[in-house]
Amino acid sequence: MNYRILVTGGAGFIGSHTVDALIHKGHEVRILDALTKPVHLFAKPKYVNKEAEFIKGDIRNKSLLERSLKHIDVIYHFAAYQDYLPNFSTYFDVNASGTALIYEIIVEKKLPIKKVIVASSQAIYGEGKYRCKNGHFIYPTLRNTEDLLKKKWDVICPNDGLPLTPQWVKENDPIDPHNQYAISKYSEEKIALHLGKRYGIPSVAMRYSIVQGPRQSPFNLYSGALRIFVTSLLADRDATIFEDGKQLRDFVNIFDVVKANLLVLENSKTAYQTYNVGGGRKWTIMEFYRKVRHILKSDMKPVMNGKFRVGDTRHIISDIGKIRKVGFSPKYSIDDSILTYTEWVQTLPNFKKMLAKSQETLKTQGFIRQSDK
Repeated sequence: MNYRILVTGGAGFIGSHTVDALIHKGHEVRILDALTKPVHLFAKPKYVNKEAEFIKGDIRNKSLLERSLKHIDVIYHFAAYQDYLPNFSTYFDVNASGTALIYEIIVEKKLPIKKVIVASSQAIYGEGKYRCKNGHFIYPTLRNTEDLLKKKWDVICPNDGLPLTPQWVKENDPIDPHNQYAISKYSEEKIALHLGKRYGIPSVAMRYSIVQGPRQSPFNLYSGALRIFVTSLLADRDATIFEDGKQLRDFVNIFDVVKANLLVLENSKTAYQTYNVGGGRKWTIMEFYRKVRHILKSDMKPVMNGKFRVGDTRHIISDIGKIRKVGFSPKYSIDDSILTYTEWVQTLPNFKKMLAKSQETLKTQGFIRQSDK
């Protein structure tokens, strides 16, 4: 069955690739995107699919959103504010209020929406899940900045003082978002699932791990290791690895994410569910850096001087067993993500200059700190 689909944030990284796949499947697609800087530094990207209807505007503009929702069957909601800056209210204004407005209009206008698919984030788990030596599971709170200043990176068991063993987090594990973006994303997820269920609007929340690939903006302060390592090495600059490089993460390719996005649309059993969408394999940041360096044929050694980002989790890896039952299986390798991103980022003007600028902004705002030792 072909649908008329609205993709909010459809000019962005995940949104634009999802638009391409939906159009390829024969769906009729409308994009709503504000083209906000710095993600869209050069206005509407050339890669935006020309077969999609494009509306420029803000998700918080009710009259515009009403017009965008006319004759729509399905909504993919990717529009979001994502950054490290301390303008806290903006995260909730865009992410939470914007999501609430979608449901407000659907209910007010009695729109026959068949499904709403909302972009959530792995970040909502906070520090994630660990196991101590006695076998108990522990869900730590935010690490103490005073410890980080002393290079005490690991999460410690409160009982024996030993480092905890990180575990894969599942959808039913406790939620404890630590930064403004993650908190707003969890709010967005709750709005979608609870209002959706109350008013009979089938809704799904996708908790993406670290998504990588072409079209990922190098100008976004929130995007991390891939942007920093690739742009640094291409510019022959030293790449900084925060903490000790032993942090665990799971990375997922954009084309695998798109596959997951389509699977939950096509399966009726996904309504009112949350799904982790990850790569299914854990990497240390140092292992990831070495992979980037190998692919770019660079001999540059990383800089590890005790810098850290305030609010970063030590380890976070997502279990994807639940979405595997829907038919999801990661196909693309980390090599694919690095290669395609490297090729794409080199087509952008001034990408080399933006790395230094973004790092300086984070430092000025106090989000990058230096350990005392």
